[in-house]
Amino acid sequence: MRKTIAIAAIGLTSVLLLAQERIDLNVIHKIKTAELGNGSQVMEIMHKLTDQYGPRLTNSPQYWAAGDWAISQMKEWGLTDPHREAWATPKDNPIPSWEVKSYSGAMVEPTYMPIIGVPVAWTGGTNGPVTGEAILAQIQTAADMETFHGKLAGKYVLTSAVPELAFPTTPLASRYTPEQLSELSTELIPTGAAGGRGGRGGAAGRGGRAGATNPEEFRALQEKMRSFFKDEKVAGTLTANERGQSGTLFGGGAQNRMDTTNVPQISITAEHYNRIARLLQHNTAVKLMFDIKTQFDTNKTESFNIVAEIPGTTKKDEVVMVGGHFDSWHYGTGATDNAAGSAVAMEVMRLLKTLNVKMDRTVRIGLWGGEEEGLLGSKAYVTQHFADTADMKVKPEHAKLSGYFNIDNGTGKIRGVYLQGNEMMRPVFEQWFGAMKDLTNGAVTIRNTGGTDHLSFVGVGIPGFQFIQDPMDYDTRTHHSNMDVYDRIQPGDMKQMAIVEAAFVYLTATRPDMLPRVDLPAPAPAGGRGGRGGN
Repeated sequence: MRKTIAIAAIGLTSVLLLAQERIDLNVIHKIKTAELGNGSQVMEIMHKLTDQYGPRLTNSPQYWAAGDWAISQMKEWGLTDPHREAWATPKDNPIPSWEVKSYSGAMVEPTYMPIIGVPVAWTGGTNGPVTGEAILAQIQTAADMETFHGKLAGKYVLTSAVPELAFPTTPLASRYTPEQLSELSTELIPTGAAGGRGGRGGAAGRGGRAGATNPEEFRALQEKMRSFFKDEKVAGTLTANERGQSGTLFGGGAQNRMDTTNVPQISITAEHYNRIARLLQHNTAVKLMFDIKTQFDTNKTESFNIVAEIPGTTKKDEVVMVGGHFDSWHYGTGATDNAAGSAVAMEVMRLLKTLNVKMDRTVRIGLWGGEEEGLLGSKAYVTQHFADTADMKVKPEHAKLSGYFNIDNGTGKIRGVYLQGNEMMRPVFEQWFGAMKDLTNGAVTIRNTGGTDHLSFVGVGIPGFQFIQDPMDYDTRTHHSNMDVYDRIQPGDMKQMAIVEAAFVYLTATRPDMLPRVDLPAPAPAGGRGGRGGN
């Protein structure tokens, strides 16, 4: 019996020894020192992406200009082969080049009130100042369309339910408490369940799916409504929702992106929407004026991702990837969603290159387009290089990618990581976080999180991870809103993210073995993973 116990103990010891991670604390110290000193460039990258180039709606002129700058910057840092990698937007609904050239809006009767608003993506302009009566018309069924037939010509139609604005009693921004992080670390849930924040995506002001019981019916209803408003010759439509308080508005894009005859659609702040609605409900006539100029280029529908590398040494054919989505909505300047993740990924590459640390594996950055329209850029990249989810026939590069690290939850500090069902990574990540206790305790949770580009990699069986971040005011104020701007970014948090992600990338690139993988997923129909919207 004693002999049996001894053998078991020896076996257990061997397993534990095999699980010990080799961590170069000197390199981690160098990364910390470089980023926390005067040399950090992460906020300068943020400034360029947001203040200078502004919102980066996929395929917009701003998206292309920001991409040119990012490539030029990475060349300046000495990265290998920074370049655009093209991908085709969906054939059934391509993404054209579109931008807002100018906007002004106001209530002009019964009194003047400037309206805080932004045209919804891929909708038309007014062809000069256009004044028209306002009307409340919540059209959500075919019967509603019949009710308003012949009554909307030349009018601005308020299509959303009137938002009920509860008095705010909780802070807009918050950080995770130790208790919340402990719960994440110890929770046991099915690996298919989701945690964290997934993307909303979609068109502004939809107000749910009333009148439709499934996504197909909903899309068909939206198409009927689009045609109805066009046929009725409305001057434009206005939307708002209850999230849009205190001058904040939230939006998305038109369902049909290529129709240059889409009527003007404006997302406006809830307080302005409600004032107009109350006047109409009290039988007071309201006139609105909008002067909107938008610009389409329907010939420009091919988009791109941005890719660059730091070549490895002894295992340079093996790769570690870091990235985030480069595109954004156009309501603010795309700061927390997701210039933050892009800037951190670029800073990670700059740090590792500047410090000249030796890494066995090649480190590659991927900055993705089309995330907000359904993870399109990262899916295209994964399909081209690794595998197509439709048949799961893996390509040679599949076996050479160790893992992918992603940031897309705003400005909050990294507080841990989602395992995405890969329980084998728990002891690895726990030890890595253990080397950075001064920066984060590092909650490691079996929970999954959705709505962003790591899912494209997970979908073909490659280890892909999104970090847990402090919520801050991402869901309450900045996500897909006009308040998604540079001022909402926290410099200290950005530096912390850059250090942690750089350390994770370095440790993956120098680890003796590649990261452990779960079983290869079964084939799935095209478009069956990751949802429609992005984060």
